[in-house]
Amino acid sequence: MTQAALKSDTQDIVVQEVFPHAPETIWKALITGELIGRWLLMAPTGFEPVKGKHFTFQTTPGGAWDGIIHCQVLEVIPNERLAYAWKGGHEGNVGYGSRLDTVVTWTLSKVANGTRVRVVHSGFVLPKNDTAFKKMSEGWKKVVRNLDAIAAEQDSSKPLH
Repeated sequence: MTQAALKSDTQDIVVQEVFPHAPETIWKALITGELIGRWLLMAPTGFEPVKGKHFTFQTTPGGAWDGIIHCQVLEVIPNERLAYAWKGGHEGNVGYGSRLDTVVTWTLSKVANGTRVRVVHSGFVLPKNDTAFKKMSEGWKKVVRNLDAIAAEQDSSKPLH
């Protein structure tokens, strides 16, 4: 467990859905740069599913923050779990673009009718990260729905046996 997760003044965003796709199909969408850009609506720069790998996302800058989200792959268990640090913002910002030091963890679990997808974005310090927490709570719900749509495309592109 991360230090951020142990602090009592932090909040986590948890989104969980079951999708009618194999874990391998969802995994491909989680680790393929071009596909990540489509479901997250931000393409990663330098992403590889390799523990320790640093990569970035670019979003809308705000105040003293340049809009760059600095990430590092923390854990990779193919078709099961992907975790990465998600850091951004600036100490001088209040509201949008305040300093953020969080972790995103994707967990895939095979179930009878497909795969349970659970994303936990942990470590939001409240009240400092209120704006990010509120915006991203809604945002991750949309992202998970987008992931389902991208996985469905990957399923339909497979040849039928």
